[in-house]
Amino acid sequence: MEEQKENRPQTGPNEAPALAPPVPAACPPGRQHCRITDQETNGKTSTARSNDFSDPVYKEIAITNGCINRMTRDELRSKLAEFKLETRGVKDVLKKRLKNYYKKQKLMQREPVNGDSYYDYICVVDFEATCEEGNPPEFMHEIIEFPVVLLNTHTLEIEDTFQQYVKPEMNPKLSNFCISLTGITQDIVDKADTFPQVLQNVIEWMRQRELGTKYSYTMLTDGSWDMSKFLNTQCRISHIKYPSFAKKWINIRKSYGNFYKVPRKQTKLTIMLEQLGMNYDGRPHSGLDDSKNIARIAIRMLQDGCELRVNERMHAGQLMTVSSSAPLEGAPAPQMPRYRN
Repeated sequence: MEEQKENRPQTGPNEAPALAPPVPAACPPGRQHCRITDQETNGKTSTARSNDFSDPVYKEIAITNGCINRMTRDELRSKLAEFKLETRGVKDVLKKRLKNYYKKQKLMQREPVNGDSYYDYICVVDFEATCEEGNPPEFMHEIIEFPVVLLNTHTLEIEDTFQQYVKPEMNPKLSNFCISLTGITQDIVDKADTFPQVLQNVIEWMRQRELGTKYSYTMLTDGSWDMSKFLNTQCRISHIKYPSFAKKWINIRKSYGNFYKVPRKQTKLTIMLEQLGMNYDGRPHSGLDDSKNIARIAIRMLQDGCELRVNERMHAGQLMTVSSSAPLEGAPAPQMPRYRN
């Protein structure tokens, strides 16, 4: 629901040679240059613990980061291509990608990564809701499309999708603005199930994929409002409690801004795609297509070395921030919430 979100407040292996520290003799006059060498990767590895920042490896990483900062965009793309990494994106994204690759390679020499500690799946959700032009603050948004895109974090592929439309109850007639924005017609919602039934269908779909039982997972959204506003409001309208599996999620806008060190205004869906060298695929403001494109951003971030983590949650009906130092925990097995009295 990109249009409605724009003005809302936000809270809060392949083995390859490593980059070497710059060698002045190899630099053009007046400038230092990065070069590639096998010397570091083939040398002795440190025995210090991974969280011991006195380890000399962190000095090596810092020196190389400085070297990468001085590279041109063409030099960055050339080096990334040499490592068989993605070469699309703006310069800052390319620098972050190369730095994280080098850091990962250096740290893996010392302490192998435990591949079992991360979520098996990420469920990407981007609701479409009833809306009016100007988005008046008193308007009660009702969910009219419930999509889920299932991202496999091991294969980094979209493994499955779910999509159902929802019949609104408080304001059953869609505005012309809403129809034009979302492409969802009055006939579509008139024939759809109400929200409690659609939520039950979502939960059954998740159970069939053994999420929260055999496989760990978490939810991911483009901003805070899908869960804290749309889902929270819809549950009150439908007289059901807020579902436990959706109480914590990854706000990819926060993750993107923090990882690539960009301001909040550069975390709009289309801008994130553009900065990563990708185009929007599908129809904008289709919940399913938006969710697929958000998943593409998540895949690229995971490829670039970002560990997407839960950073927001609902507590007592309020939106809260989750610290980056909090333990990595998956969402519980999905269950249909009880009806409110």
